[in-house]
Amino acid sequence: MEQPGEIKKVSMAVIKRLPKYYKCLGNLLKNNVERVSSQDLSKILGFTASQIRQDLNNFGEFGQQGYGYNVLQLYTEISKILGLNTLHKMVLVGAGNLGQALANYSEFRTHGFDIIAIFDTNPNLIGRKINNTPIYSVEDMEYFINENDVDIAILTVPKDKTEKVVEVLSKTCIRGIWNFTPAEITTDDDTDDIIVENVHLIDSLFTLSYRINEDKLQERLLKQKRKIFPDCR
Repeated sequence: MEQPGEIKKVSMAVIKRLPKYYKCLGNLLKNNVERVSSQDLSKILGFTASQIRQDLNNFGEFGQQGYGYNVLQLYTEISKILGLNTLHKMVLVGAGNLGQALANYSEFRTHGFDIIAIFDTNPNLIGRKINNTPIYSVEDMEYFINENDVDIAILTVPKDKTEKVVEVLSKTCIRGIWNFTPAEITTDDDTDDIIVENVHLIDSLFTLSYRINEDKLQERLLKQKRKIFPDCR
């Protein structure tokens, strides 16, 4: 039973659905939709109406019986829950191809995530800019982060460089690491106050490959079934 003042624990599955609600509501606002029901959201998102109500009830009472949800109000509340109502300063570590692609992604600033510096070891890149963001030497990273109160570090360095970078970050005020390296970053005594989100692109690609392969298998089975049973649909 929750005690007064206790922070309610919300499952990661619910948290991962919040961005989908947020983006959906944003699209509704662009189309001048003022209110929406859980049934309407269900048709758009593919979740059940019951699931949507349960998810949102984790954070408060937002809907009204017979009215549904006020789109702007719910959009604003979810923005606060996700921490999108404040500016997040970020640095990017690793100015290779992936790092440059992320640095050029304009949607970060749109949602309040501002890459204010890039760090690399390549002397040919240091002093240059990507999307108007300066590239500094990694030797300056610890000082820069602490002086500028940076929240998040994005890592796109080679696997064998990850541990060293994390070691430096553990000495800073960084609160979160968005890890795109092949290495799995786990917290320890030095980094247990840093939130880590590991993004494994190849794992996602493997999952896509599985789903494509499964779909092809289903198609083959259906074709075989139709040969045996011509009236099968």
